[in-house]
Amino acid sequence: MSVSEDRLVEPSPTSPAPAPAIADPAPLGLAGFALTTFLLSAANANWMTHATGAAFIGYALAYGGLCQLLAGMWEFRNRNVFGATAFSTYGGFWIGLYVWFVVIASKAPASAAGAVNKDVGWILLSFAIFNTYMLIMSTQVNLAVFTVFLTLEATEIIDAIAKFELGTAATSGILQLGGYVGMVTALAAWYTSAAGVSNGIAGKIRLPVGKPLLA
Repeated sequence: MSVSEDRLVEPSPTSPAPAPAIADPAPLGLAGFALTTFLLSAANANWMTHATGAAFIGYALAYGGLCQLLAGMWEFRNRNVFGATAFSTYGGFWIGLYVWFVVIASKAPASAAGAVNKDVGWILLSFAIFNTYMLIMSTQVNLAVFTVFLTLEATEIIDAIAKFELGTAATSGILQLGGYVGMVTALAAWYTSAAGVSNGIAGKIRLPVGKPLLA
């Protein structure tokens, strides 16, 4: 998601040397987002039948949260407003989800399960609103980034519906569908991350990201 800008400026003998450019933080941010999304979505898709389904929690704080937030801060250094806003926001999303789970959800009585799930519904709805205008703006980045935001939009909407409708016969199926779409989102983010790594290495392996939908 990073857009670098080369500036050809000849320093004067008395001026300090320009600060070196930093590496593109986008592959790290995308990788952290992808892994945490995959773990949560696999649980929602009911793939973790022999696991607790809570594998995502620690990584929501450390990888999807902290590492992605750091990527967002480095994108500010790169003057990439899109990447900075996206990574910082979703880093905050995962950290907030971790805190909410540890402080509220894990201590709520079984009788409050419905209200707890509706909390998640409101959280997802709020981020879907944010994701909507980021999806529109991603049409000016590249096809790979647009695909990440498009599948993420679908994931958030489907999961929000499932959480709001918890208790109905269709809920488990809706949540499972959201899990499948979420795993597609994770794969799209992993691919975009890998493409960023390949371009950063500048070696023989280059993964295409596609042209912007709106040039």
